[in-house]
Amino acid sequence: MREASTSPIIQVAIRGLMPVIQLVGLYVFFHGHYSPGGGFQGGVLLAVSVMLGRLALGLEMSQVVFRSGIAVGLSAVGVMIYAATGLAALLGGGEFLNYGFLPIPGLDPPALRNLGILLIEAGVTVGVMMALIAIYDEIVESRTESSVLATFE
Repeated sequence: MREASTSPIIQVAIRGLMPVIQLVGLYVFFHGHYSPGGGFQGGVLLAVSVMLGRLALGLEMSQVVFRSGIAVGLSAVGVMIYAATGLAALLGGGEFLNYGFLPIPGLDPPALRNLGILLIEAGVTVGVMMALIAIYDEIVESRTESSVLATFE
């Protein structure tokens, strides 16, 4: 999984598919802003585009698209966006995640709810995408380490 595919057809196809999958992932995220769901599904699609790049291009070459090691920190940022949105509503006098109470002056409750849903969906999208990439990178690293250890035994 660390080495690039030797097939030029696979490499060209994946390089062409990655931006399309990312575009669909962003569409699903923004569509979820106006209807139920969207954040989780959009995050999965965005993560899949990075993982396909890792499979086809190899781990070293795919670092140009997305570096390993920053996914765990960015996953925490997604969780913090989600939690901060809920806590802001709580501090604004409402219940946790009651977007109508977000303390943003000049916006009426429907606009606050619209903004709150966008923030929640963004947090979920970032959190899911980064968590899946971190899990994939960890699996690749652990398999590589175990195969290296097996060759020395």
